[in-house]
Amino acid sequence: MKSIKFSSDQLYQKEFVSELKKRVNAYFRENHLSIKGDYRMIIKAIIMLSLYLIPFIYILVFQPSGLFSILLVILMGIGEAGIGMSVMHDAAHGAFSTKKWVNSFFASTMFLLGSNTFNWKIQHNLLHHTFTNIYGYDQDIESKATLRLCEHAPLKKIHRYQYLYAFFFYGFMTLAKLFTDVGQLIDFNRRGITEKQGHVPVREIAKLILTKLIYFFILIGLPLLLTNFYWYEIILGFSLLHFTAGMIMSTIFQMAHVVEGAKQPLPDSQGKIPNEWEVHQLQTTSDFARNNRFLNWYVGGLNFQIEHHLFSNTCHIHYPKIASIVEKAASEFGLEYNLKSTFTKAFISHVKRLKTLGQH
Repeated sequence: MKSIKFSSDQLYQKEFVSELKKRVNAYFRENHLSIKGDYRMIIKAIIMLSLYLIPFIYILVFQPSGLFSILLVILMGIGEAGIGMSVMHDAAHGAFSTKKWVNSFFASTMFLLGSNTFNWKIQHNLLHHTFTNIYGYDQDIESKATLRLCEHAPLKKIHRYQYLYAFFFYGFMTLAKLFTDVGQLIDFNRRGITEKQGHVPVREIAKLILTKLIYFFILIGLPLLLTNFYWYEIILGFSLLHFTAGMIMSTIFQMAHVVEGAKQPLPDSQGKIPNEWEVHQLQTTSDFARNNRFLNWYVGGLNFQIEHHLFSNTCHIHYPKIASIVEKAASEFGLEYNLKSTFTKAFISHVKRLKTLGQH
């Protein structure tokens, strides 16, 4: 993979970057705030982990039947999505806490989703955040199954109706990663990315397989050993858990990048994007529903995607305050700030973008 250089000949872009950093730094300095999380993140982590673990323990101990057991599994899925979006995500970026071991501990909650923290850090922190919405570099916009998420990807007839069926396939995100993580890590090893990150490829493969086996034993093996549920009921419950979490997380993630106004640029023949990296982030991300307090809390600030991409080492609890700083600076320098004012508007925009990508 060729490297990409972000650079603009426009002086105003460099001035914007400098002024934005100065203003955001001044906000934290003047208010005597750390850019990391505080007690609110601990409270949130306890709530999200409880939503996931308490229903599971209840199922193992009391073996509820019928609709109640289904509701408990769905609640687990809601908790799993919450862990992924607003606990693991910040911790994997080193933003959960000022203490490295705390970040490492909560980043490891990725294993509760059945996935791998190391894979996530490469795919998300390294590739997605560096090469946002650039086809061939950002794996988040690669075509998946019957979905076309980028205008530069091959267009097929089946994509024509993806705006109708996309959300069903979103439900398979975490379930798919249970099995694609291995192939993804092998690819990272082959490309030398694992070694460049200071890790031993064989060791990472062994850790990945071991954690997968432990995960399957706990989520499927324990119910088989400790409850009277039939094996197919356990498999169905396991699938519903992941479908719920996958549907929530995929929808939120896609509404931040695959919407109207979010560009998908390609580098030129010299591997250059003619914008400063920070301006590129403005052009390829979108905020939505910033005034929805519950959404801000539950999705871990992923609806403040512009701020997250510009300041990914800053905890999401600060995004509502710095968003106005970023928006004002962008306006002053004549840069577009992509904001969908409500969840509904962002959702409709995503559907429209899916429709366009499926037909052109």
